[in-house]
Amino acid sequence: MKLISFLLQGQPTYGAVVEDKVLDLGSLLGARAPDLRALISAGLVEAAARLAASHPATLALAGLELLPVIPNPGKILCVGLNYGEHVRETGREVTEHPTLFLRLAESQVAHGQDIVMPPESTRLDYEGEIAIVIGRGGRRIAEADAWLHIAGYACYNDGSVRDWQTATPQWTAGKNFWRTGGFGPWMVTRDEIADGQVMTLVTRLNGEEMQRTTTDKLIHGIPRQIAHISAFTPLEPGDVIVTGTPGGVGAKRTPPVWMKPGDVVEVDVDAIGVLRNGIRAE
Repeated sequence: MKLISFLLQGQPTYGAVVEDKVLDLGSLLGARAPDLRALISAGLVEAAARLAASHPATLALAGLELLPVIPNPGKILCVGLNYGEHVRETGREVTEHPTLFLRLAESQVAHGQDIVMPPESTRLDYEGEIAIVIGRGGRRIAEADAWLHIAGYACYNDGSVRDWQTATPQWTAGKNFWRTGGFGPWMVTRDEIADGQVMTLVTRLNGEEMQRTTTDKLIHGIPRQIAHISAFTPLEPGDVIVTGTPGGVGAKRTPPVWMKPGDVVEVDVDAIGVLRNGIRAE
């Protein structure tokens, strides 16, 4: 099942995508699950699937204004330097433990919305990634149990303002400019993607392929990420883990390639779909 968050008559809601239509689950479930995070937290994803199978989807997907898949995550935890090619192009070394940083919800945009280039910089870079949405919370989750804690998967563009990112040893500012990260188009529920299934990730800028990898090349795999993160902070339903970008980022090309107003960037994951965002100046 594919689940999206969107606006309907100006109000946030969520629904199930059925071919080119959407079933508004928010109106059906009401106070039981007012948003997608609440649906996951309440353990109602299977109930939502039954509703999607028994109710007609009447909203045209193409006409909806989408929101980031989880508009209100409690935590967005990002894993850096997690593909060997990207580690090498940055001149760094593989670390024993995952490299982590945080993103803010306000730094995200939905599929179809523009990523915003701030006036403080012209070095706006793409980073195609796969995001995990946590379904079952927990602390000190064992790697062997990690798959059971996943609600689903989405595409992610960890848009980065590089000069702010590299100005200090801490990456927070460069990774959190307002509306620079894409999250969408939907969450594909875990039952649709086998645990450990090798997924292909491709990033395109204006139709040109810039990044390509497969998830079997992750340095710290998905179970390892969940176990490591949950050792120091409890994971909650609706939390998001962004699993890392491969080599080919714009900053490390010769000459560097920066996103600019009018560009279109796509993050394409074969088992999930395509996240597409334009670029505009703030």
